[in-house]
Amino acid sequence: MKTKYIGAIVIIGIAIAIIISMAGDASTYVTFGEAKKLSEKGFKKSIHVVGELPKTASGEIVGIEESPDKLSFKFEMIDENGVQQQVLHANPVPTDFIRSEQVVIVGSYQGDKFVAEKILLKCPSKYQEDPEFNS
Repeated sequence: MKTKYIGAIVIIGIAIAIIISMAGDASTYVTFGEAKKLSEKGFKKSIHVVGELPKTASGEIVGIEESPDKLSFKFEMIDENGVQQQVLHANPVPTDFIRSEQVVIVGSYQGDKFVAEKILLKCPSKYQEDPEFNS
């Protein structure tokens, strides 16, 4: 009888440890202002910021600058509050970057610069049905 209780307590302890470890990885989307405040308070984990790339009146994406070796680039991004911030990324420009409808950057502030470790894209063309297959 005691071994059943001990086994149940061990299983519950493992489940609690898994939940606590996964909760630390979860994060919510914030704006550049909130990300800056978190950074100033000493928050060291990666932060998710969602936004869009600035466009001209004709719809062209502006503000993307690749390094001469094309192994990194920086770009401008506008968050949900309309704040524009330059973002640095130490990898080449992702495929479909300029076609993306929304951009999610995962990273942190280093001084006044936001450094993105990851870039996630939401491209509208990937979610539209192909008219040839509708019959």
